[in-house]
Amino acid sequence: MRLPLKGQHRPKSPFFEELHRLLEEDGDVSLGELMASAGEQTYGLLILVSGLTSFIPAVSVAGGLVAMILGLQMAWGVPHPWLPKRLETVQLHRGRIQEALARFERWLLKMGPGRAKGRILGRRLLGVVIAWTAFLLALPVPPIIPLGNALPAAALCLQGAALLEERPSWVWLGLAGMVATTLYLGFSLRLIVHYLWKLVA
Repeated sequence: MRLPLKGQHRPKSPFFEELHRLLEEDGDVSLGELMASAGEQTYGLLILVSGLTSFIPAVSVAGGLVAMILGLQMAWGVPHPWLPKRLETVQLHRGRIQEALARFERWLLKMGPGRAKGRILGRRLLGVVIAWTAFLLALPVPPIIPLGNALPAAALCLQGAALLEERPSWVWLGLAGMVATTLYLGFSLRLIVHYLWKLVA
């Protein structure tokens, strides 16, 4: 197993550093604790964490539902996110999220720092994009479809990171991931419907 990246090799972001600080403490961490620590960047941090947790087996649906709630609130223009108390108390395994974050950071480093800061989408429109990506992630995609959950999870991570860093190139990549996932799952719709029918039959 690869070790998490050292501070000097991480993307230069105080928000990523804050997330690492939380994850390096002992025990689990709740979504409520993450919300309290994120300040003005709560949306970006929680969406990034939702995407990261979706790489952990058996929790992609939960991560997608949380991100979908957040995306809909952004689209509605809610300035600060709200989650049901039951979701705020959900405990996340720090070690697994830290491993997923380290992999994501290595990927960001390979892409480079990206363009100068700025936004290419309005906050509400980006909320719609995030909500749709999260909906795709929350779908119970059958295991026979490769990357069915990994594609929207990666796109969601990019969208959360773009919110934190305001990097247009990351927004474009997140949009491309959303479109690619939509097309991919659209072509696989027959298999998904057959899988769901077997679950409820």
